[in-house]
Amino acid sequence: MAIQIVKNIQYYKFCLYGFFKNLRLFDAFLILFLLENQLTFVQIGILYSIREIVLAITEIPSGLIADALGRKKTLISSFFFYIVSFIIFYAAHDFFWFMAAFLTFAVGDAFRTGVHKAMIYHYLKVNGWDDQKVSYYGNTRSWSQIGSAVSALLAAGVVFYSGSLRLIFLISIFPYLIDAILISTYPGYLDGTKLPLNISSVSKAFKEIFTAFFQTFKKLYFIKALTSSSIYTGYYRAAKDYIQPLLKTFALSLPILAWMDGEKKTAIVIGVVYFISFLFNAYASRFSGKIAVAYKSVSKPLNLTLLLGFFFGIVTGLTFHLSIFIVSIICFMIILAIENLRKPMGVALIADLSKDNALATVLSASSQAKSVFAAILAPLIGYLADTYNPGVAIAAVSVILILLIPLYWLKSRTVE
Repeated sequence: MAIQIVKNIQYYKFCLYGFFKNLRLFDAFLILFLLENQLTFVQIGILYSIREIVLAITEIPSGLIADALGRKKTLISSFFFYIVSFIIFYAAHDFFWFMAAFLTFAVGDAFRTGVHKAMIYHYLKVNGWDDQKVSYYGNTRSWSQIGSAVSALLAAGVVFYSGSLRLIFLISIFPYLIDAILISTYPGYLDGTKLPLNISSVSKAFKEIFTAFFQTFKKLYFIKALTSSSIYTGYYRAAKDYIQPLLKTFALSLPILAWMDGEKKTAIVIGVVYFISFLFNAYASRFSGKIAVAYKSVSKPLNLTLLLGFFFGIVTGLTFHLSIFIVSIICFMIILAIENLRKPMGVALIADLSKDNALATVLSASSQAKSVFAAILAPLIGYLADTYNPGVAIAAVSVILILLIPLYWLKSRTVE
């Protein structure tokens, strides 16, 4: 039977947070923007890798700070770093300035990832709604995908009428200011344990969190679950933006709208495809809870979706290489949807296997693992894209990950 979630004011605040967080207009055009600034796919892969490495290094301390000193202030700080990165992106023209923008963006990500999920799970626990984990997070996450869908249309409109990819970075500042204000209205108890600012109390709290953290990571099943949950997201992060050159190639090949210049045609195609894709993702995120309750354990749907995602990665790459663009676009959209189908289940599994007093820390560690995988895969995809084309790159990496699937295939079991 489907779980009925309670939709009160705080539920809608969680949803609005995700909606505004994903109004990042540049997302749908990032690789095209970097290519426009004369960067190669290898350089782009390096920038993505740098972002993920910095995120991985800074994420655990940020989780500890959030658990020990307050989650609201940590989240609001993340938006400050994001806004600074948007300003640098707007002004940057060479690889090193883009590196600075990616570094600053990564710090913002580090102060955000895991923290808001911990607030949601804390809220559910306080209200006695632990059984709603997958459905509740899946529903709130679906609003993030709706935000992304709206963002794609807004970005396409800005590029179409202004002809500028730079302007979308400045416009992205405003939703993040709104989110910072929204977070400040969250109830105080969602901050977690608040400590006086003295060395002894902070050190004691950090020690307790580290102890819980390492006790959690002693579980062999947890490590395997973490890998299963993280490897696909790492793949998704490294590969997802390569749909942009694919869409540009498709747009330029269209006989319709021949009177438009290439940039306007590309803006329209990217806006429409991203909008449809993210609405599809929103549905997938909501549907995640229904899949989870259909199984005794989420391990089976996590395994199946992992295999399916990599399979569609191979099909995407091959059809792109063969210039069968419609098929490759559809398959790429399925890859994105699978990430949103898997994520609520994976996050819920990791949360169930974690110690409560280190929840933000462990969720941040989960995101850290995803960053490590993305950091490894991004330069490889960039190198193969430069050497051959993006289609060959995605197909080759998908084959490699399927061959390695026995290492992170989960055995069916319920959470202890």
